[in-house]
Amino acid sequence: QVQLVESGGGLVPPGGSLRLSCTASGILFHVYNMGWYRQAPGKQRELVASITSGGTTNYRASVKDRFTISRDNAKNTVYLQMTSQKFEDTAVYYCNANLANSDYWGQGTQVTVSS
Repeated sequence: QVQLVESGGGLVPPGGSLRLSCTASGILFHVYNMGWYRQAPGKQRELVASITSGGTTNYRASVKDRFTISRDNAKNTVYLQMTSQKFEDTAVYYCNANLANSDYWGQGTQVTVSS
């Protein structure tokens, strides 16, 4: 059974930092491309950042230079370090594992940026 379990969400003030973690089980983690998505109320889910099995990263423009995605294959874990957070970063953040026709999602973790 495949499981992706996110953690690290919470309440953060504008300009603050949070680190999200996603630990996978039931998949050969190191061959999967991993991504972080987010969905704000009333909006579509959007890709925030991704990292390939080879370590190549990609970011949406609005988070580039503020967020960093990384992975630790020994721990089956992908991270999203978020800094200089803005109100518009408020959303449920989801972890995704993708390989060819295999696509798995975590349950999501809430991130709220508020003063």
